[in-house]
Amino acid sequence: MNSLNKLIQFSEHAKEQLKFRGASEEEALQAIHNAKWKPAELGRMECTQEFPFNKEWNGKFYKRKQVRPIFIEENKIVIVTVYVYYS
Repeated sequence: MNSLNKLIQFSEHAKEQLKFRGASEEEALQAIHNAKWKPAELGRMECTQEFPFNKEWNGKFYKRKQVRPIFIEENKIVIVTVYVYYS
């Protein structure tokens, strides 16, 4: 179950990937708070949330983007990376 009362932090790598892949910290946090969590590789967790986009990204127009944070849940939640998919 989602542990929404825990502190959520971003690793430096995750912050860099957000910029590189075109997502915001707020979108990653929304995904963690709203989407269903499931196990990921290396004992981590993941979730995915879709957002309306309706803009260009890297020269191509997309209607939607999915934000998929990968995180570790212990005493706090640490987001280790974030993937972004456009469609």
